[in-house]
Amino acid sequence: MADDKVYKNYINGEWVDSVSGATYENRNPADNRELIGLFQKSNAEDVNNAIVAADEAYKKWRLVPAPKRGELLFKVAQKLDEKKEMISQDMTREMGKIIKETRGDTQEAIDMGYYMAGEGRRQFGETTPSEMRNKFQMSIRQPMGVCAMITPWNFPIAIPSWKIFPALVCGNTVVIKPATYTPLSVLHFMEIFDECGIPPGVVNMVTGSGSSVGEPLMNDKRVRLVSFTGSSEVGSLVSQACAPDFKHCMLEMGGKNGQLVMDDAKLELAIEGALWGAFGTTGQRCTATSRVIVHKDVYKEFVERFVERAKAIKIGNGLDESVEMGPAVSESQMNTVLEYMQIGKKEGAKMHCGGGRVTGGDYDHGWFTEPTVFSDVTEDMRIFQEEIFGSVTSITVCDSLEDGINKLNNVVYGLSASVYTQDVNKAFTAMRDVYTGIFYVNAPTIGAEISLPFGGTKATGNGHREAGKQALEVFSEWKAVYIDFSGALQKAQIDEFEIE
Repeated sequence: MADDKVYKNYINGEWVDSVSGATYENRNPADNRELIGLFQKSNAEDVNNAIVAADEAYKKWRLVPAPKRGELLFKVAQKLDEKKEMISQDMTREMGKIIKETRGDTQEAIDMGYYMAGEGRRQFGETTPSEMRNKFQMSIRQPMGVCAMITPWNFPIAIPSWKIFPALVCGNTVVIKPATYTPLSVLHFMEIFDECGIPPGVVNMVTGSGSSVGEPLMNDKRVRLVSFTGSSEVGSLVSQACAPDFKHCMLEMGGKNGQLVMDDAKLELAIEGALWGAFGTTGQRCTATSRVIVHKDVYKEFVERFVERAKAIKIGNGLDESVEMGPAVSESQMNTVLEYMQIGKKEGAKMHCGGGRVTGGDYDHGWFTEPTVFSDVTEDMRIFQEEIFGSVTSITVCDSLEDGINKLNNVVYGLSASVYTQDVNKAFTAMRDVYTGIFYVNAPTIGAEISLPFGGTKATGNGHREAGKQALEVFSEWKAVYIDFSGALQKAQIDEFEIE
C-alpha cells in the first residue's frame, strides 16, 4: 500500500494510484522539514471509480442483516483499539495537536464503533393499531445507497467515524474524501476496514482537493447523501449542489461558542474551563470557546487570572508529552489567525497577551501562534462575531444573567455554549434560553460524548445531528408498511368500522 511514503487511494478493496499520476505532499505542521507522505492528487475519474464500486457493493451490503453489519463494526473498533497509539502518533505528526488530544480523538472513533455496532440490533421501528379490521401496520428503516463524506482536518479520525459507522450499520456504502491536510488518519481507518474483511466497495477513500474530488463527489447523481463537516461557506455550496437532485445533505459547520461566567461561579473552575475550551486543539475546534462573557462583579479578577494562565501555556511539538498547545494545521491557517489578531487590535479591543507568531529555533519550522486574549470586546467587533479557528479568545462583560444570555445568542452560529454558576435556577434558565445544539453547565464548550446528538442551530448546520441514536436518522429513511389480511378491499378513512 505504501512505498517510500507514497500512499494510495482505497477503491473496491484495493490500494490504487490516481489515474492522474500525480501526488501531493503532506508535511508536519510542527516541523515542516518532516515529510509525512505523498498522497494521491485524485480527479473526477478516481471519484467515478469509487462511486461505481460503492454502487455495486450496495446491492449486496444492504441485504446483510443489520446485526451482522454491527458485528463487523465491533471488530473494526477492536482493531482501532489495538492500533490506538500508532494512529494517535501519526495524527499528531500530520495535524499538530498534542498527543493527549489525538489519543482522545482515536478513542472517540473506538467508542463510536462500539456504540454503532450495538445499533445493528437496535434499528427499531414501530407497530401501531390499524383503524381497520384484520390489518397490520409498521414502520421500518431502509438504507439510502451511496453516501459521500467530506471530512475536516481538526478531528481526522473521530469525525470520519461519526459518519462511516452509522452509514454502514444502516446498510449504506461509503466514499470518503478526507481533509487534504490529514489523509493519513483516514488511510489508517481504511487499512483497518480492509484487515477486518469488509467486502470490496463498501468503504472507499479518494484523496485530493475539494475542487478535484469534493465537487464531483457531491454532484454525482448516484450519490444519495452528502455528509459534510467544514466551513459554513463551503457547506452552502454543498447544499446547493445537492438541491437539484433532491439528495440528502447533512451539514455540520461553524461555531462561535461562548462561556458565560456568573458572579457566583467557582472562578478557578471557570478559568480552567475557559483555558481548555479556548486553547485546546490550538483553538481549532468548531466547539472552541472563542468568547468568554463574564459578570461585571468578577470581570476584572477573571481577566487578570485568565491572562496569567494563558501566558504560561507551553507551546511546541505535540509529541512532547509536556506540551500543552501545538501549531496551527498549516501556514494558511496560521496566517488567518494572525490576521484576526490584528483585526482585534484595530477594532479597539485590549490585547493582554499573544498577538503574533512564535519564532526562534525549531519554532521557525512550524506554524505556531501565541495564545492571545482580548478583553473589553463588544458585540459589534468581528472577533466577537466571526469564527477564528485558532488560538484567540475574547472576553466581554455582562451586567446580568439575561444580558449574558443575550450576548451568547447574538451571533449567527448556534453550536455550543456553557454557563458557570452555583445557582441551579440560573443554570436551568441558561439551559433553556441559550439557543444552541449543545450546552454545558460548569464545563467548557468542548467535550461532547458520542452517545448524545452532536450538531448546532442557525448557521452551524441544517438540522441534522451526528452521534447518538439520532445519527441513524441521517443515514436511513423510513418506510411505512401496511399488511391487509382481511381478504377484502378496505378503504382507510372512508370505510366505517361497525362495532358488532
